[in-house]
Amino acid sequence: MPLTRITLGQAYSEASLQQISALLHQTLVAEFAVPVDDCFQLFEVLPAHQRIFDRHYLSKGRSEAFMLFRITAGRPRTRQQKQRFYQQLCAALQATLGVDPDDVMVIIQFNSSEDWSFSGGRMLAEVTS
Repeated sequence: MPLTRITLGQAYSEASLQQISALLHQTLVAEFAVPVDDCFQLFEVLPAHQRIFDRHYLSKGRSEAFMLFRITAGRPRTRQQKQRFYQQLCAALQATLGVDPDDVMVIIQFNSSEDWSFSGGRMLAEVTS
């Protein structure tokens, strides 16, 4: 049940956004055991003046291709799952779109099923119990 907000610059085409979406979802399915039909993503495409980031903080260097993935997920994942996810996402983006891994930042936050309502005001914890 992850929800991902992807923030990036205006240089990406509509086709690139679709590829990013597909690669992200494939990686979540493979590495986080997310169901195939569980896909919730929001893209935020911002002009350069609204994307302020340090080009070298804990990185070899970020370019205008910098993208940020903020993932909110229910069930916690192991350290190994998170590491594989980071690596596989970067590898897929690089192989498919030529995105430098130093331009990919990921932040994952976990919460419980009580923190989700997918529709109708029903708490997920009540729907799945």
